[in-house]
Amino acid sequence: MAKKSVAKKKKGNTGFLKFIKWFWLLFASGVAAGVLVFLLASWGVFGKLPTFEVLENPQTDLASEIVSSDGETLGKFYIDANRTPVSFSELPDHLVKALIATEDERYYDHSGIDARGTLRAVAYMGSKGGASTITQQLAKLLFTERASSNIVARVIQKVKEWVIAVRLEKQYTKEEIIAMYLNQYDFGYNGDGIRSAARIYFGKEPQNLSIQESAMLVGMLKNSSLYNPFRREKLTLDRRNTVLSQMEKNDFLSEELKDSLQQLPLEIDFHPESHREGIATYFREYLRDWLKKWAEDPKNFKPDGEKYNIYLDGLKIYTTIDSRMQAYAEEAVNEHMPRLQAEFFHQNTPDRNPTAPFLGLTNDEIDNLLERSIKQSERWRHMKYDLKKNDKEIRDSFDKEIEMTVFSWEGEIDTLMTPLDSIRYYKKFLRTGMMSMEPQTGHVKAWVGGIDYRHFQYDQVKQGSRQVGSTFKPFVYAAAIDQLHVSPCDSLPDVQFCIEKDKYGNPEPWCPKNADGKFTGEMMSLKDGLANSVNSLTARLMDKVGPQPVVNMVKKLGVEAEILPVPSIGLGTPDISVYEMVGAYGTFANQGVYVKPVMVTRIEDKNGTVLYEYVPETRDVVSDEVAYTTVKLMEGVTQGGSGTRLRHKWASTAVYKEIITGYPYEFNNPIAGKTGTTDNQSDGWFMGMVPNLVTGVWVGAEDRAAHFASITYGQGASMALPIWALYMRKCYNNEDLGVSKEAFQEPEELTIRVDCDKPVEEEDKPVEAEEVEIDF
Repeated sequence: MAKKSVAKKKKGNTGFLKFIKWFWLLFASGVAAGVLVFLLASWGVFGKLPTFEVLENPQTDLASEIVSSDGETLGKFYIDANRTPVSFSELPDHLVKALIATEDERYYDHSGIDARGTLRAVAYMGSKGGASTITQQLAKLLFTERASSNIVARVIQKVKEWVIAVRLEKQYTKEEIIAMYLNQYDFGYNGDGIRSAARIYFGKEPQNLSIQESAMLVGMLKNSSLYNPFRREKLTLDRRNTVLSQMEKNDFLSEELKDSLQQLPLEIDFHPESHREGIATYFREYLRDWLKKWAEDPKNFKPDGEKYNIYLDGLKIYTTIDSRMQAYAEEAVNEHMPRLQAEFFHQNTPDRNPTAPFLGLTNDEIDNLLERSIKQSERWRHMKYDLKKNDKEIRDSFDKEIEMTVFSWEGEIDTLMTPLDSIRYYKKFLRTGMMSMEPQTGHVKAWVGGIDYRHFQYDQVKQGSRQVGSTFKPFVYAAAIDQLHVSPCDSLPDVQFCIEKDKYGNPEPWCPKNADGKFTGEMMSLKDGLANSVNSLTARLMDKVGPQPVVNMVKKLGVEAEILPVPSIGLGTPDISVYEMVGAYGTFANQGVYVKPVMVTRIEDKNGTVLYEYVPETRDVVSDEVAYTTVKLMEGVTQGGSGTRLRHKWASTAVYKEIITGYPYEFNNPIAGKTGTTDNQSDGWFMGMVPNLVTGVWVGAEDRAAHFASITYGQGASMALPIWALYMRKCYNNEDLGVSKEAFQEPEELTIRVDCDKPVEEEDKPVEAEEVEIDF
């Protein structure tokens, strides 16, 4: 019996040992298989893995950033990724703590893979959270493909993530990995990366985020589509509070602070970053074209011969635009134009104007005008050249109602309208163009190309050229001062003056009338003549100087538009852009030296290497004495001419005050300027200057047949001057801008009498007696 017991015991021990043997054999095989899988993955058997060089420089699309002169981001150029990376040092400490507390509590204790977390995830089948570390999540964002529904493919992908995560940990510091991850994540609404997300959702840079704002963004890392503060506010709020709880759990917040922060609402301050929204939209679109041309120039190619991609290469474009002044300019437009538009609508109701908004056109002429607009439209171009439709199909489509969103000053309107009716609708709206420049440097500080870029994309600063009216007259006066040494105090008779046929190529005698059709018959000083835009005086000066010298001067002042050398140009018949007019006027404020307007000062690549620096383009046009005398002439416009309302608290008439302005100006500093109005009130201008800022404003409709019926509202002093005044008032209220209130600098040697109110010393009296016609 004893022998049988011993035998059974031996047999039992043998079975247990066999089990242990197989257990360790299977375990070792599993470990070996796991190691083999990792080795195969690292060797690229399951798909190509990033090389050392790629890990060193992961290829991500970087948006090009437009930076203002005061260091603010005006916008970005990108295709799919609105990404501008920030360094770890630019991240607030509470943002980093929120990330670690929520996504990877043992982040600083592992080397890319959290073994503890992995075992927990396997044991609980993911019900108590996943096992992906921050490094793994970065690997997934940077280098691995989208997750497959096939379980084998998903396992292989996870293995690849682990391999890449380990490599990333070897290649980068923990801080660099956190920055890379936050820079890479898509937060929605073009919020690619933490910097874009902070700006879009809260209107601030990452380092300025509050604790609760950082917690919301970290909460979105789990799923930015699910935790969307606009679509699922309650869910996003709960997720934010979960992050705050995790911070408290990890001793990053006190319980009291956590409780108080959890009571706060989300408080989103939405600042969308798209090409058609935000600040300086018209300028940004001009800049896009400028950059494309810059990138096409072979001398600007990369060292390897490739062109820079303005959407992907993360360029930094430093501009002269001041974000504060740009905001003031846009605010000024948005304050004045709705009021002006309301009066325009009031005057163009069907009972007041059956052909509204056009005046002086027959129905047939209006139909022809609309047909031309149809064939010039983007819809026509797209259907004809992209969709290859025939003309009849295209034209028929303009008479079929479709859903569309149209502009109004009260907000966008969703409506049902035919494309033809939308063309007619938009022709009722007045447009504007405005540019502000520092004359000494040529730096453009503000650029407003229209009233709303989403609906009116034609830029009225540089693309558009319109008849300049009396804002051209200072060029005639400057030529006369330069050639004839006339003084603002010299006088000419205000009587009709004719330039005979054939002189300067005139096909007929040219006998211009004054704006009101009347002549005083009295002697008038040149200063008063310019201040009140008296045509008879300008015609006399033009006759003595000649049109060609005036054209020559205007060309030196930077005007590239074609100008015929005929006498009528003196009254403002040429079409010139706001951009050119501001540059030209800047010459007078800059003591006779023309400085070409500049918008870009420097371009850097993503590493900070300077790729471009501007070189100022300047030239002497007139002497400082001629420039100063012209400025003093233009000061008369705001002292006793069409710009005098700048000195008053209110405009002179109640109707004008209530409908058009109602703005307290009361400027008391030296201002030189000139209003401009075309014959039928289709174009209104104001050019205004102080010593260190020149600003031009144009207002009018798309078609010149759409205009105010009378000069009360259709003159430059009513249409354009208020925008200039509102803008300057805002600039002056911000003393940090340093906009001058001082007098224009007087030349050391001034031989021309400019102060007509000051008694003339006997030795300084001109040869001509006072109040007599100038003897040329």
